[in-house]
Amino acid sequence: MHYSGGGSIKKIIAIAALILSAVCMAQSQDIAGDWQGILNAGTAKLHVTLHITKDNGGNLQATMDSVDQGAFGLPVSSISLKDSKLKFDVDKVQGSYVGKLNPDATKISGEWSQSGAFLDLDFKRATNPVKAQPNPAQPSDIDGTWLGTVEAEGIRLRVVFHILNTADGLTATMDSPDQGVNGVPATAVTRKGSSLKIEVKQMRGGAFEGKISPDLAKIDGTYTWTAGALPLVVKRVKDASVLGRL
Repeated sequence: MHYSGGGSIKKIIAIAALILSAVCMAQSQDIAGDWQGILNAGTAKLHVTLHITKDNGGNLQATMDSVDQGAFGLPVSSISLKDSKLKFDVDKVQGSYVGKLNPDATKISGEWSQSGAFLDLDFKRATNPVKAQPNPAQPSDIDGTWLGTVEAEGIRLRVVFHILNTADGLTATMDSPDQGVNGVPATAVTRKGSSLKIEVKQMRGGAFEGKISPDLAKIDGTYTWTAGALPLVVKRVKDASVLGRL
């Protein structure tokens, strides 16, 4: 009886090739490491860094930095990678991200969503470890936290601005504690002398424009958005722990 194992050998080789291909793909799709991107928030461009690691069980973990706003180590509450689709949430700022990882795991293309706005955000893998340090700059005389209240039809809503000077200019984030909204990035911050304007287009086209008092203790102005305009005076908060009791 004559026996030929040629067909079986070819099948074994084909299966081995498939296994090797799958292993290579899995290795190339390893997403752990540092990733850098720029969030296009209107006229403002915010540098964002994503730090992804794996725990002992191989589960993904991450933190995020908003470098220009001086916010570092923001905890990523959930993160997943499935079929090259990366998803993560940052509950602290009520933001989320969905992106597509390219085949060689060097770029992620996607969108950041926050407060109903969707902003383009692409990440590229950092070739060297990224240190969580902001662009160095001397603090401005209005750096810090500012708190005020707007009132409309008997409803009072507190507004908090966090202002930070960077090498690229003033940046800010906005909180609306009574609405459970935190860390919304300003799309533009403009100062001319004592005049200050903070635009937060994600908040229904919102913008605050006011005059800084000579003693740098308050900013008296108006908050406008698509529904109209309301007077708003924000005062400097010297003890940030007060915000935790709001």
